[in-house]
Amino acid sequence: MDKLQLQNLLNELGISKVKLAKFLGVSRQMVYNYLDLDDLSKWPKDKKVLLLNLLGVKSVEELDDIKVDTDYLLAVESRLNNLVENNNNNYDDTSGLFNDLEPKQKQLLYDVMELVHEKLENNNNNEGYTIIKYIYHLLQSVDNSKEIKYMLGYIAKATGFVKPLDFAFNEDEQFVFESIMFSGMVLYNGGKYSKTKIAESHKRFVNHIENRLEERIGRTRKMTLYKEQALKELGITNFNEEQASLVFAKIAEIESRQIN
Repeated sequence: MDKLQLQNLLNELGISKVKLAKFLGVSRQMVYNYLDLDDLSKWPKDKKVLLLNLLGVKSVEELDDIKVDTDYLLAVESRLNNLVENNNNNYDDTSGLFNDLEPKQKQLLYDVMELVHEKLENNNNNEGYTIIKYIYHLLQSVDNSKEIKYMLGYIAKATGFVKPLDFAFNEDEQFVFESIMFSGMVLYNGGKYSKTKIAESHKRFVNHIENRLEERIGRTRKMTLYKEQALKELGITNFNEEQASLVFAKIAEIESRQIN
């Protein structure tokens, strides 16, 4: 297996350079040096054995026979995580970011931060930054849209990280969403669609987003006016936290006048 095939395999398994470095007991720069070698047989023997053990094979030749499915992916992830857990991470955090979190939550946060850092660090064309920014917006929105949760479940299943019949959320709704999503992906990958209809559909999508944005701006302006009116009626000039409940109650009263 040459270096490109190995890197593609590691990418398919979702193994970051940081986590691989931790597994091998070397620096991240050393991992880059190993991966830059044109053949796995040129790796140091002990590191090559560790990697083969992680991938569940006994020889370099067996790497070409690896079939990445959900069971294999989960097995590799389990071996990787077991080593990490046994190493007892020192999170080196002074901001309190890991406070009040359970060990598995700390590990998940740490893994996410490592992947984000790696994606940003290897940002040659700004694509990595954009991806992370979109993920940030997704996390901002996830509590306001159950469909985002179903979409995340679909992606995790489609990429093999979660078994296809595992339903973490509302099973009936998630089942329907995944079925429709799959049909859409088949249509997209098959390329058998009318470009005219697709253009019309995208235009409706843009109009829908713009209308929602206008509604949100309208609501924000209205709430600002209500807040100003509430402060005026209450005779409050300097709004502070202690007066918040009083002001919010007055805003609700003013809003009910408009409705009635």
